[in-house]
Amino acid sequence: MDNNIRCSGEGLHVVEGTLPADPVLAMAYVPYQVLGDMYPENVGLERGTIFPALYLPFTGKEGVYE
Repeated sequence: MDNNIRCSGEGLHVVEGTLPADPVLAMAYVPYQVLGDMYPENVGLERGTIFPALYLPFTGKEGVYE
């Protein structure tokens, strides 16, 4: 196995947040994440993430956020 293979983005045009028009079943398509707001370190450690957009606490009820 060649461990020196490198990927290149040359010629690749990806629009952030877009998915293919006709995605293939059972293939993962993950849009690029844009770096945004971040919690301070102590808050991120308490909540398990430094990204507010990923903080989704379980409240025990469907569709209820308090």
